[in-house]
Amino acid sequence: MSHPRAFVASTAILALFLSASAAPSPLYVVYQQQWHFSETTLTGVFAIYVIGLLGSLLVVGGLSDHLGRRPVLGAAVALEAVAMLLFLTAGGVPELVAARFLQGVATGAAMTTLAAALIDLNPPHAPQRAGVVNSITPTSALAFGALACGALVQFAPAPTHLVFAVILAGLVLSAAVVLTLPETSSRRPGAVASLRPRMSVPGRIRVEFTALVPVLLASWAVGGIYLSLGPSVAVGVFGLQNHLVGGFVVALLCGTGAVTSWFLREVAPAVLLRLAAGLLAFGLLITLAGVEWDVAGLAGLGTVLAGIGFGSGGIGCFGTLSRIALPDERSQLFAVGLTVSYLAFSIPAVIAGFAATSYGLHATVLTYGAAIVVLSVGALAAQRVLDSRRDLVPA
Repeated sequence: MSHPRAFVASTAILALFLSASAAPSPLYVVYQQQWHFSETTLTGVFAIYVIGLLGSLLVVGGLSDHLGRRPVLGAAVALEAVAMLLFLTAGGVPELVAARFLQGVATGAAMTTLAAALIDLNPPHAPQRAGVVNSITPTSALAFGALACGALVQFAPAPTHLVFAVILAGLVLSAAVVLTLPETSSRRPGAVASLRPRMSVPGRIRVEFTALVPVLLASWAVGGIYLSLGPSVAVGVFGLQNHLVGGFVVALLCGTGAVTSWFLREVAPAVLLRLAAGLLAFGLLITLAGVEWDVAGLAGLGTVLAGIGFGSGGIGCFGTLSRIALPDERSQLFAVGLTVSYLAFSIPAVIAGFAATSYGLHATVLTYGAAIVVLSVGALAAQRVLDSRRDLVPA
């Protein structure tokens, strides 16, 4: 049975969570100035969020398949509200770390639950809609969250407080909405067993899932460097002091990705995955040239091209997951896909943060970018090989 209002409401809640996850990015520079910590500490704050998110994906990723979507989503909203309260009262790095960790746990639980719920609520007359929404919403919400926070930091009072108060108000409204959502997943045994961390993909879809992994790694590694160090590069490399520019750096990549996902939503996934790998490599090469020659416009052009690759990878990967997952596999399979994505998103960015303290931001960005170019080229080659192997597997 179709529930169009519930589908829209679930999309809005997912957008709120992901916008909130990007909101601290433009604030990192402000926190550094106020509390005088290094790039290593900044990266640690970034990493603790991802640790919480990955732990949540691994532990509770499949829980809503057993307890139902509404209880897990309600708990995620409550935990996110606690994180916002910690941000509002933070007076130093320890509180910031605690807030980001809880936010990561809440976001991981919400993402897998809402991704599965959107497929459950998908209208029969538009079978691809859930896949499109699941791929477009993360990139568009990240772009909006970073840009809106950058604007508030630059132009509004209380820059380290107002944005979290706004998000908290949105969470209160979300809690009321969750109570009205229809339950789309019946309770079934195995809830406790589902909490055991595991990374499993059903054998019948392993070839298709494997074909997604190289592009997931390349595209989310790009997202990691932009969200963790992008605003710092705008200030430290290009000398752009306006905090709105810090948000714009993230929004340029993610916003371009969201627009791309929308316009290419009808393109075959195999084509999208190859396009993603190629444009990630080409776009990053141009971005690195802009960083090396200190030409912000050239770096911006490269970011747009990389953003097209980022969006192509998102719609190709998560559209495929939506298509191949059975109802009782949905939240678990999305948890695996998101775990791979956020490992690629976090580990290289953490390494880059430590390297930036020792070797400088400029050298670190060039080295990190070059490594992702190599990874993207490898993803393109692997996609062609895996496509050939997949064609040989009987239907």
